[in-house]
Amino acid sequence: MRHKKHPFKLGVKKEHRQALLAGLSAALFRHGSIRTTLAKAKALRQFAEKIITMACKAFRADLPEAKLHQRRMAVARVRDHGAVEMLFDTRVEEFLNRPGGYTRIYKLLPRRGDAAKMAIIELVAANDRGYKRRKHIRPYGNKQMGIAGYESFIGAGGSKDLGAIESSDSA
Repeated sequence: MRHKKHPFKLGVKKEHRQALLAGLSAALFRHGSIRTTLAKAKALRQFAEKIITMACKAFRADLPEAKLHQRRMAVARVRDHGAVEMLFDTRVEEFLNRPGGYTRIYKLLPRRGDAAKMAIIELVAANDRGYKRRKHIRPYGNKQMGIAGYESFIGAGGSKDLGAIESSDSA
């Protein structure tokens, strides 16, 4: 089944979409970050990460034919020799130790003219570890009772059933 396998259409035909992503990815590889609409940024993330993976494979390849093959595949998709050269020769070493996730998207305020959702997509630095996850503390039982009240209720021989807690509060 092909559920959720559709590509980002972006409201244009296939050829236009390929040219659009090629130009956006060339700008991303040259400048490190670009400002675009959120839909284009999400489509570009998938496209650009595949090209960066090609650069990593080419860097790790032993045979010169394999390196050349990866570079030609990238040039066929990006269509900008200078951007591909910059990626394959200078920037690829930043991504070798990362198992993926080479780009990051920041959401911005809507565009003033047409209220389109805007975003900044950037290449992630090699030493960037991302955001730390916060530990979420979930209260047990009824929110009004709180954790301490719930623990004392259980300690007093009460039932662990939430329905019993609610009925004891209302009685």
